[in-house]
Amino acid sequence: MTTENKAAPKKAEKLVAVKGMNDILPASVPRTEKLPDSGLWQWFESCVRGVMGRYGYQYLLTPIVEPTALFVRGLGEVTDIVEKEMYSFVDAMNGDRLTLRPEATAGIVRAMNEHNALYNGPLRLWTIGPMFRHERPQKGRYRQFHQLDVEALGFAGPDVDAEMILMARALWRELGLVEGRDVRLEINSLGEPEERKQHRDALVAYFSQHAATLDEDSQRRLHTNPLRILDSKNPAMQAVIEGAPKLIDFLGEASRAHFDAVKAALDAVGLAYRVNPRLVRGMDYYNLTVFEWVTDQLGSQGTVCGGGRYDGLIAQLGGKPAPAVGFGLGIERLLLLLQELQVKVPDAGADAYAIVPPGTPLPAVVAVLEQLRECGVRVVQHAGGADGPGSMKSQFKKADASGARHALIFGADEIAQGKVAVKSLRDREAAQVLQPLDAVPAWAASLR
Repeated sequence: MTTENKAAPKKAEKLVAVKGMNDILPASVPRTEKLPDSGLWQWFESCVRGVMGRYGYQYLLTPIVEPTALFVRGLGEVTDIVEKEMYSFVDAMNGDRLTLRPEATAGIVRAMNEHNALYNGPLRLWTIGPMFRHERPQKGRYRQFHQLDVEALGFAGPDVDAEMILMARALWRELGLVEGRDVRLEINSLGEPEERKQHRDALVAYFSQHAATLDEDSQRRLHTNPLRILDSKNPAMQAVIEGAPKLIDFLGEASRAHFDAVKAALDAVGLAYRVNPRLVRGMDYYNLTVFEWVTDQLGSQGTVCGGGRYDGLIAQLGGKPAPAVGFGLGIERLLLLLQELQVKVPDAGADAYAIVPPGTPLPAVVAVLEQLRECGVRVVQHAGGADGPGSMKSQFKKADASGARHALIFGADEIAQGKVAVKSLRDREAAQVLQPLDAVPAWAASLR
């Protein structure tokens, strides 16, 4: 008799997520990194839907992959996003140059142009989805991140600029954040293209006189995008930046009137703000009003929401000229803020956990649970698989760990009486009660 030496099967390599791209997991799943759980995400999205609905904004979705030219033309070739951060590739099937979207606005404008969506008048729109930028991952800043994006297309007046800012405030209040304490508003006006050109020329002349003070990045931007030098966080440059010409001094009468009207609307509702003459946006397409909501709770990652007006982008991307204004909000960063501030999130656990002792007729249980769910009750059914449902003790332990507020006990004696026992899992003093199986809708609401 011979025996063969068989090698032990090789263990498959454990695959992990791409660096800077995270899994959003339920709270019950242990994680190695402190990240918002999926329950917090769901609650945030429900708050967003409520606010968007109250302001009359409609939901839309656009593709994650877009033509590279869309972002080069829309964001500007000389921007960090286009130069350094985009995930771009050539489609092996047809040679098209494609990019994973680094932001949402350009794709929304492309979609509206493609479908002639503004033919019947202006639109208020919003979307949520993943964006991609190849940058160094850090707390609240990832290579795949998610963004709430809100756009109002076809509206020219300062009233919609103010509406955007107030809609963000409404969302903060929905989430339990306090403006002025947890988040603060900063606003500015970038004026119109000709005014920005005059300011740009003045900036180039000024910074050229201080070229020795500029870091390498700012020297590169000096003749391509000098406005971005104002956004530098380099401590060694702050004194020079502070002395640079201010755009607000170059604004014409119409631009000043537009900005004054926005401020008057905010004043009318008592919303405090700071006019920040150094506030600029990272995209080339902005004009007139720009704004940011900032916080001191997240270290250097202080901006949680930013936006403004971009009246030239629709025509720039091939559409009929039309005004537009919008804002973007990084969801991961905002949820981290909620965690830092320990904002109380409504309980999203189940209303009830169904305990099914061994030998219980399964059809009777399933019929009752489906009726409860049709009445809006969130019910988790204990499932035992091939080995059976497990002991009553182990089922109660799982019921308690589930976060459910009630246990439904489908014991043989109860079912024989045509009833189910309902026991509170959170109030130990509450008495256990029996509820009739043939009148589920009558008592379903007591579980919610």
